[in-house]
Amino acid sequence: MLLTNSIATFGSYVLFMRRVFGRPPRRNVMWQRFIFEINKLGVDSIPLVIVISLFIGAVITIQMKLNTESPLIPSYSVGLATRDIVLLEFSNSILCLILAGKVGSNIASEIGTMRVTEQIDALDIMGVNSASYLVLPKVAAFIFYMPVLVAFCIATSILGGYLVAQFTDVITVANYVYGVQAMFNEWYVWSGFIKALFFAYIIASVASFYGYYVRGGALEVGKASTNAVVSSSILILLLDVILTKLMMQ
Repeated sequence: MLLTNSIATFGSYVLFMRRVFGRPPRRNVMWQRFIFEINKLGVDSIPLVIVISLFIGAVITIQMKLNTESPLIPSYSVGLATRDIVLLEFSNSILCLILAGKVGSNIASEIGTMRVTEQIDALDIMGVNSASYLVLPKVAAFIFYMPVLVAFCIATSILGGYLVAQFTDVITVANYVYGVQAMFNEWYVWSGFIKALFFAYIIASVASFYGYYVRGGALEVGKASTNAVVSSSILILLLDVILTKLMMQ
């Protein structure tokens, strides 16, 4: 039964995305909604990204120092490990899991509310491709702005570790900075950006799917938001394994 429901849901999602990319709205309408969604989904997420990244960077630095106390391990390895953890996983996978809760639930509840209040039905009656009109700007805007959020995450996470080095005796600033710069692999940065683009698409499209097909009232809108976050998180983790295997072998 679970497998059958999963296959049916996936089929409905594929048909839904075909409608989303089928007949886009007029160019000027698309552009206006695109700018609006960038501000709502992307710019409004910057404070959350900065706060979380700052503290996570600090915690990673402290934990790495506490768990690598050995005369055989150079002291600068704390900065090196903090940098690689941030670049390889936190700035893309973990960040997108967090954004799935904020952005995904926002999208699902917004579109779900429009469904239960019959605003989507009104668009369909007027001959508008409601799936494309509502969803395409959200997907495009979130994918477009995700690299900016990743860049903020990387910068503030490393800054969080630097503040630990600056204001505590966990590690010296010189060792931390040297570790951040040592044995730098540029591909780690690009792989993080690439993975984040895939995850952004999953968050926006899956949340829109669950919101669009809400049936019922306010209670069902809440359930759709929960299902959107759970499904997005599972898909992000699954895709993370696949992309990591493909890009890091």
